[in-house]
Amino acid sequence: MKRPRRILQYYDDGNIKASMSTPLTPPAFWILTALTGGRRHGYEILRETAAASDGRVTLKVTTLYSALERLERDGLIASDGEEIVNGRARRYYVLSNEGEASLAAEVEALETQARVARARLEASRPASAPGRAVLS
Repeated sequence: MKRPRRILQYYDDGNIKASMSTPLTPPAFWILTALTGGRRHGYEILRETAAASDGRVTLKVTTLYSALERLERDGLIASDGEEIVNGRARRYYVLSNEGEASLAAEVEALETQARVARARLEASRPASAPGRAVLS
């Protein structure tokens, strides 16, 4: 599978802006969003994605770990150590600078799409005529 091409712009203040030719998948979007809160292990990421999406997104464990591998390979996240808890290994992940920039670019694109759709929806509503109510 071909990796998406990312264009990064570095600013004098240290900020990075990324634009991507391929949008983030929904699991990748929610995983990166969960990692904006700091270092997390897999189970925490599962809980955080469900909470942040108001329960609309519940990742399966296999989906989570394949997405984490892909995001790490693409440089959007990084492993940040492991620990053993109750006999089970926990691997922690953090958001990379490129991951933060990619998430910011995706949020900007989604906001633009929402603005366009909202404007078109509003424009398609019939104008109210005198004596005629428009229900919304």
